[in-house]
Amino acid sequence: MIRNLLFSLFSFFLIASCEESSKINPNIKKADKLYEEAINLLEKNDVKAYEKLQGAISYYSKENDFSNISKSLIVQANAQKNRGDFLGAESTLVEALKMMKENDESLYSLYDTMATLKLNQNQYSQAIEWYDKALSVKIESEQKRLSILNNKSVAEYKSGKYKQALDILQKLDLSNLSDLNLKNRIKDNIEYIKWLDNNNAEAQINIENILKLKLENDDFWGANSSYAHLAEINKKSNPEKSLYYAKKMLDIAQLNKSPEDRLEAIERIIYVDKPANTNSHFQIYKSLSDSIQASRNDYTTKFAFIKYENTKVKAEKAEKENQLLWQYFLSGLLVALLIIIIILYKKRQKKLQQEKEIEVKNSQLKISKKVHDIVANGIYQVMTKIENQEHFDKEEALDELEFVYEKSRDISYEKEDSKNEQDFSEKISNIIGSFNNDTVKTYVAGNEKNIWENVNQPKQEEIYQIIRELLVNMKKHSKANLVSFRFERINNEITIHYKDNGIGMSGVVIYKNGLSNAVSRIEILQGQIIFDTETEKGLKVDISFPVTKN
Repeated sequence: MIRNLLFSLFSFFLIASCEESSKINPNIKKADKLYEEAINLLEKNDVKAYEKLQGAISYYSKENDFSNISKSLIVQANAQKNRGDFLGAESTLVEALKMMKENDESLYSLYDTMATLKLNQNQYSQAIEWYDKALSVKIESEQKRLSILNNKSVAEYKSGKYKQALDILQKLDLSNLSDLNLKNRIKDNIEYIKWLDNNNAEAQINIENILKLKLENDDFWGANSSYAHLAEINKKSNPEKSLYYAKKMLDIAQLNKSPEDRLEAIERIIYVDKPANTNSHFQIYKSLSDSIQASRNDYTTKFAFIKYENTKVKAEKAEKENQLLWQYFLSGLLVALLIIIIILYKKRQKKLQQEKEIEVKNSQLKISKKVHDIVANGIYQVMTKIENQEHFDKEEALDELEFVYEKSRDISYEKEDSKNEQDFSEKISNIIGSFNNDTVKTYVAGNEKNIWENVNQPKQEEIYQIIRELLVNMKKHSKANLVSFRFERINNEITIHYKDNGIGMSGVVIYKNGLSNAVSRIEILQGQIIFDTETEKGLKVDISFPVTKN
């Protein structure tokens, strides 16, 4: 229901904003042509539209036209959102945000699209935050502002905040609003929220009158929401009438070709229809639900293929064979290095047996962590680079192995890690980028130099190891193909947001998959780590810690 209204207003703005830049440059002209074709295709064929937008982005990139690149990415995110690829859409929006300047004219569109993504995933508090961001920047028209406020009120009432939602809508001045569909939807929501708040007796007749206006204006998406509201109002007091409206909702959902609305209508029918019909309704519900999920998965794969197919590098057969031989050689070298490390570790263990019991336990824990963090993860990182880079520098690989070997010697003699002169933000980007390949795409946002200001070397090392733990765990267990890190600092607190679209894991499995070290490191940093395993798919981890504490 929300998507078509958003799209029609939003796409007009984006097309208009691209016209001025295409008067001279041929690349911009080609890009604008592809962009306009994509806009015309979006409601009919999201995949074709997405593909044309990718072509437009390629031309815009040749001219470093970041404003139009970001606008194209926002429309791509809408195409992904329309087909249920919510995680992919969020990643695309993060990519667009990196292209934007502080006062970019399409910033509100990005925030609005992100808010709608959260609303579609029932993440209402986050949706409200993003709608507030959209309302805090410049918006192209009063009509668009009213639309955003209407959608914010939906998020408010769905989170149970009826008075706040009603307060938003009743303050709106609709006298000069030319969009009758939007005006009717706002009035419909006002009546429905009043009923939710105090069972307003006039809500039903008022919504029925608004429904007539929607049908007269051929606003079938708006009519769908009215039928849903009327079915809900009568669900307990008049099940027969609720069933009537639920069936009308199903009819119009089929007319709108909206499987999600059909699913909601069938769910409403199951609730109020005769028990004898429940089984047949449920079979239809299950079949439709499975079909929707399969379609979402299919579109996620198609979008990912389009986005990254032009970045694939196809090597010659002989080059692949040479690379394979080189990988075997390095793998053997790595195994030999690991044996040496194990020997050093055992020697150290023997020496520690002569010390006090408490010192033995503390030293074992310290060395175990260092072996895992510096050696095992270091070797795994080098192996990942070998796997992911079709052309690589032999000398560079050997230098990295020598670095790991020196680190292993440091463990044996308990030397303090030498200070890494490399900028820490660059170091973070490098470790995340090293896991990027044809099947796994990594994204980084917010990793600026100033975010790490006043973060001392010991804390930097703990943070680096935490990030590496997450990446190694993703590589070994998650089967993800999209991974994102977002860094933000508010005053003296840094927060790291990690997200992937893998198979996810339960809380018990998290501690069995090597992430217990990450938890203990956060305790050292006097911070906290939250694993969110309840997302629709994948794993989400939020890590926060203070800068000033020791």
